[in-house]
Amino acid sequence: MKIKVLESGCKNCVTLTKNTEEALKEMGIEAEIIKVTDFKDIASYGIMSTPGLVIDEEVVSYGKVLKPSAIKEILEKR
Repeated sequence: MKIKVLESGCKNCVTLTKNTEEALKEMGIEAEIIKVTDFKDIASYGIMSTPGLVIDEEVVSYGKVLKPSAIKEILEKR
């Protein structure tokens, strides 16, 4: 599983990354987390507001900080 956090370096982006790491740890899932900071790359996903969360090249959230519980729900459906 490959997870990308689309981020501009803001506090919300850092929090989303930490929450994603926490959710993965709680579920016992190993995944590669990639931070995407280039605005051209972020825009290529069709989003204009960060942070964004992409799992296996599918945008699952953008413009808000998901709590670990919400991230776990998304991961359980995969």
